[in-house]
Amino acid sequence: MSSLFAFTVRRVEWRDACSELRAVRERVFIDEQKVPVELEWDDLDQVSTHVLAQSSEGEPIGTGRLLPDGHIGRMAVVQGWRGRGVGSGLLQQLMRMAHEAGFTEVRLNAQTHALPFYANHGFLVEGPIFLDAGIEHRHMRCTLRAPASR
Repeated sequence: MSSLFAFTVRRVEWRDACSELRAVRERVFIDEQKVPVELEWDDLDQVSTHVLAQSSEGEPIGTGRLLPDGHIGRMAVVQGWRGRGVGSGLLQQLMRMAHEAGFTEVRLNAQTHALPFYANHGFLVEGPIFLDAGIEHRHMRCTLRAPASR
């Protein structure tokens, strides 16, 4: 991979990385997708485990969270980094964390445009389309398997 597209994904806690996590979510959800501020922030951030993707220069470029009940949420990649594996890196790390925490499956609410992305990672659609913050979503779930040994 070219150093121009190099990035890292790491597990972080809200208290330690909230400014970076907020920066990504504000750019993607609030600024780009017009999600109302009051719908973006909730009390679940403090009790969730987060992942943060950063460029080789340290710029925050992606995020996601794993809730205590095994739901994955708030997956976001800034526009210039989409299609470069950042989302896959975030999702794979969240799924590994869920498996390590003892979950046998994970669930998420996917924006309908992202259904193929999640399907490529083993997620199955459940139920009808519903609106969340004015954006069409579908429930999805994935059975977790032990990560392949290296």
